[in-house]
Amino acid sequence: MLSFLLRRLAWSALVLLCASLLTFFIGYKVPADPARMIAGPNATAETVRSIRHELGLDQPFLAQYGRFLGHAVQGDFGRSYKTEQKVLPTILERFPYTLALALAGLAFELLIGASVGLLAAGTKVRAIDGLASTFVLLTLAVPSFWLGIILLYVFGYKYPLLPLGGADAGPISLLLPALTLGLSGAGYYARMGRASLLEVLGEDYVRTARAKGVAPAQVMLKHAFRNALRPLLTMTALDLGVLLGGALIIEQVFGWPGIGTLAWQAVQNIDLPMIMGTVLFSAACIVFANIIVDMLYSVIDPRISVS
Repeated sequence: MLSFLLRRLAWSALVLLCASLLTFFIGYKVPADPARMIAGPNATAETVRSIRHELGLDQPFLAQYGRFLGHAVQGDFGRSYKTEQKVLPTILERFPYTLALALAGLAFELLIGASVGLLAAGTKVRAIDGLASTFVLLTLAVPSFWLGIILLYVFGYKYPLLPLGGADAGPISLLLPALTLGLSGAGYYARMGRASLLEVLGEDYVRTARAKGVAPAQVMLKHAFRNALRPLLTMTALDLGVLLGGALIIEQVFGWPGIGTLAWQAVQNIDLPMIMGTVLFSAACIVFANIIVDMLYSVIDPRISVS
């Protein structure tokens, strides 16, 4: 286990290094001048040059990237060009909101999507399978922003049961954005769960268990269901890593103060330190979510060894 973790951490460090290099290079080549944006449109050329020199933007690419990397490994991603706030504390301030939305949204995705998919695969009633297929098509076809607006109109305006947006009302503010996020992704989990369970039900060990007279419920729960969870676990880990980097559309619709909105504002302002911070934070979330799911594989299926 220890050697596995060390190898994965080494590869994770390499992945993050490549992500930082690529992102920094793109920011360096963007045909926009952050110094001009900071100084304003009416600033003199001398003022712009002074700001560019102060920020180190007049240095070669390798010098700028080396300075950024040296500070980043110490947890210092610099200050935002726009707000002059430190990047990492700003991201960590938004992180609890992003984490709450990601976990609640994933809970809805699994609760709704996986339940529908596994029910469709485990029953022989064609009507249920047809309803499940219809549900999948609807959730995949409806844009998340439109679904969010409809839910806001119905439950926030027409029947004011829930807040119209923001996070000021406490945990209840999370319900509509999390439900929207869950419904938007539930179709993928339903389709994956159905396909995975049908594949497992066709395996030899399942047919052998049935031939030995094992009760259908026991075959489903003890043999098939557990093995059908592995693809869903992989998908959940990937989704969690992505969502921890921010769910921009949901955050914009509901005014949720997450990392996705922070990253989008940084891109609009050519705020390179904030862009680097949010991108690397998102990449780190995805990398470590994959490490965790690899370790969980051995818990779900003892035949799998992480070593």
